[in-house]
Amino acid sequence: MPPTTRTVRIGSSHGLHARPAKLFAAAAKDAGIPITIAKDAGSPVNAASILGVISLGIEQGDYVTLTADGDGAEEVLDVLAELLATDHDAEG
Repeated sequence: MPPTTRTVRIGSSHGLHARPAKLFAAAAKDAGIPITIAKDAGSPVNAASILGVISLGIEQGDYVTLTADGDGAEEVLDVLAELLATDHDAEG
């Protein structure tokens, strides 16, 4: 079975900086299956690595591609896509 992919537009007004990147990487790690994130046509990095995620320099409005491989990949990507599409900088 091929890996599952999902393309998402970043919602956080300051992009994937420390706090949203930490939330995302923690959720990816908790998923328990291999997940990568890539910006545009760039090389994918381990989505569970906060440093890897921050190193992509992802800004609001950028498109990223998530790839997951394993049981429950669809559900995991649904959750991660929602996390990325949410503006975490708008919260109180």
